[in-house]
Amino acid sequence: MSMSISPLANPKGTKKLCELCQKPAYLQCTACRVTFYCDVAHQQADWNSIHEKVCELLSSIRTPAPFSCFQADRDIHHMQTLKRLEHIIELSHAAAKSWVSEGKYSEAMPAAQLSLRCATDIYGRDVVELVPAYLLLAEASIGLGSLSQAESCLSQAEWMVMKNPGCSRTVLHLLHRTLGRLYLAKGDYSSALLHFSNDVYYASEEFGLDSVVTARGYFLMANVFMKQEKTDITNSLYSEVVSIWHAHLSKLMDCYSQKEHEGTQYFDVAQCAEVNQMLSVMLEAQQQDVNTHPAYSTTLLNSLGQRALLSHSLAILWFLCNDHKKALEFGRKAAEFSQQCEHNGLAESIQHLIQQAETHLNPEQTPIIHH
Repeated sequence: MSMSISPLANPKGTKKLCELCQKPAYLQCTACRVTFYCDVAHQQADWNSIHEKVCELLSSIRTPAPFSCFQADRDIHHMQTLKRLEHIIELSHAAAKSWVSEGKYSEAMPAAQLSLRCATDIYGRDVVELVPAYLLLAEASIGLGSLSQAESCLSQAEWMVMKNPGCSRTVLHLLHRTLGRLYLAKGDYSSALLHFSNDVYYASEEFGLDSVVTARGYFLMANVFMKQEKTDITNSLYSEVVSIWHAHLSKLMDCYSQKEHEGTQYFDVAQCAEVNQMLSVMLEAQQQDVNTHPAYSTTLLNSLGQRALLSHSLAILWFLCNDHKKALEFGRKAAEFSQQCEHNGLAESIQHLIQQAETHLNPEQTPIIHH
């Protein structure tokens, strides 16, 4: 289905508002006929962000229900509407998260706005269920440099959390993580570190100290210390993150090799982009550290070990995301770094991954054995 537009057929007497900016609307989507826009640019932006995925669903929930004398019929329609709204929230939240992870913050905004609007329709206002949508809006706003808008969204989220003292640790860690990002963008490093440490605390309470969720908090803290030029603390935290992620990805690779959970999608697009960005930043930091201190043999050996772990982690990530060309590229880098280390315990698993990637890229050829 392609995007279609038309002037409103009968605007008189009916107040139509733009889906994105809530200004008076003069265009409507001719597919669902229940979504309106102030101009073509806003319709195009909404279509690209989320509307294409939810157009039909919106038609079914925004079209008035046929009149029925029977309460049972009205109850059935109400339940169907709630399920469709929940599905739209799921789709729009996932889309916004994916756009944010790719750094496409403008594209994330319409999807995050729709997620918030539908959550409000289901749960009402000032409830903790709205917090995830506000956090996504805040994160996209930070990415766009709209810090005042991000502050407004986070104030709303904090207010909802205060009104619901029994809210989950997951919500609390995500709130503090986003607050940390805001203060980092503002250059307030002490406040950023405070919120990232709270993020780590709540994440570790919920998921454990060695979980990849908690590791993201360590990574964000390390980035603040890097801004403060505290290299030793940065490298220590990065080492912890690398260790956690390498162990996690290696376990997933073992499951894949043993055909456990066959057909499992280990990472969606958003998760893959987020993990790739984090591992790539640390890999580049290791290279810069060696360039800065080329004379220190201990630094060089430690960096080679870290780069071997990071490259191997990236190779596994791309293999599990079915990009076997990138998996092979990083697998060969990992093998190169590993061979230069005194501790070469990764060699066997790296070579096995390289052979699997080559087999996927050249299924008709006999795998090459590397020595």
